[in-house]
Amino acid sequence: MAANLAIRITVCGFAELAGHCNLSVTDVLSLLDPGTPVPSELNFLTVHQRLELRLHDVIEEELALCPPGPEHIHQLLALGRNVLRDPHNRHLLIHCHAGFSRSPAALALLLAQAKPFLPAETVAAEVLRIRPNAWPNLRMIELGDAMLHRRGALVEAASRIYRHRLAQEPGLADMIIANGRAREIELARG
Repeated sequence: MAANLAIRITVCGFAELAGHCNLSVTDVLSLLDPGTPVPSELNFLTVHQRLELRLHDVIEEELALCPPGPEHIHQLLALGRNVLRDPHNRHLLIHCHAGFSRSPAALALLLAQAKPFLPAETVAAEVLRIRPNAWPNLRMIELGDAMLHRRGALVEAASRIYRHRLAQEPGLADMIIANGRAREIELARG
């Protein structure tokens, strides 16, 4: 069952931006590491709204890093509300470095915000439909779940995505653990 949003959403990483930065894009959400330059492909877009969030792709507090925080999620959800106010002919481009973690997490939160009663399995299926290589950032999901009063449904959606991805690519667990995100693997296996 698809979520059937009134807007088109594209999720990608830097390497794919050139193929997605076209005239149909009306809104952009950039999730960038602090200090990373804005990709030049975005300079040619004329958009209704553009939000740039600076945060590292981590799920725990780490020295010298900027983890996703409540302020980032508030801004992301505000963009979603603004875009959905007038969804006619809207195309939201969500990107991060690889289109692997932060962008799919943002997608899950925007889906859950737009469709408050969407079950976890439908959120997970829609994220994987739009971005098959998704591995949503758990910290973003946890913060958004609390803000959207989803009582763990979004965390459950993330765990479904993790389980699906590990079934497809078991070696992914080692890479996720090596990047300090063992909690996501524990959630998938729990």
